[in-house]
Amino acid sequence: MSMRATVKSVLGEKNVRVLRRLKRRLSARPAQPAKPTGLDAISGDLNKLAQHFKTDKWGIHRYTQHYQRHLEHLRGESFNLLEIGIGGYNRPGQGGASLRMWKQFFPKAQIFGMDIQDKSFVDEDRITTFIGDQSDPSSLNSIADKIGELDVIIDDGSHRSPHVLTTFATLFPRLKDGGIYIVEDTQSSYWPEWQGSEDLDAAHTSMGMLKRLTDGLNYEEFVTENYQPTYTDLNIVGVHFYHNLVIIEKGRNAEGSNKRSALKQRYAKS
Repeated sequence: MSMRATVKSVLGEKNVRVLRRLKRRLSARPAQPAKPTGLDAISGDLNKLAQHFKTDKWGIHRYTQHYQRHLEHLRGESFNLLEIGIGGYNRPGQGGASLRMWKQFFPKAQIFGMDIQDKSFVDEDRITTFIGDQSDPSSLNSIADKIGELDVIIDDGSHRSPHVLTTFATLFPRLKDGGIYIVEDTQSSYWPEWQGSEDLDAAHTSMGMLKRLTDGLNYEEFVTENYQPTYTDLNIVGVHFYHNLVIIEKGRNAEGSNKRSALKQRYAKS
């Protein structure tokens, strides 16, 4: 008698059929998850999303590669993102490309946009727009009040230095601890025609202000007696400069200093 016949006679026809079904289940290849298609296939790649939505954050500029690095950790989080400047100027029905890109990249985030023009045609689920003037602190504060907690702020507005400085002075203190503040298109800081300056040390330009923040990172090393740290000194932990783009990390800046031990002669006098 063959082995198969022996097994069948011992176990019985019914049990043999059960074993065969079990064997087929165990040997079957697990079902492979369907590959994402369309927008879902590129939702984790900001460069590709920028190209899809036709925002100049990739192409004319090279911003999205830096955004990917600094904002990737927020992809699965619920948070509020405010972008100043929606695009399209006063042309009817134009603008909103980057807001749509942010919505796709951050599936749990609330995306807010502010523009001096009415861009309400952009509004949809998780995208809300406001009319506002970034040169007016009361306008900025009114919109911030409506949004609530601010986790990410992107200044892609007029790019005029006075407006950039006003917006930063007004909204950075309202940014959440651990939040990210971004200034785009800083090239205008060097253009007198755009309220910038040819003087690389000009204090009134957006780049002048942003460069001063790097000194503030190291305020604990200053040897000036009785120096009083500013709000930004105390609340910025990182400033990243890229071509025409600056990314600022907010946090408690108080790591301490070794200056008293390194400069013993100076501090022995006090």
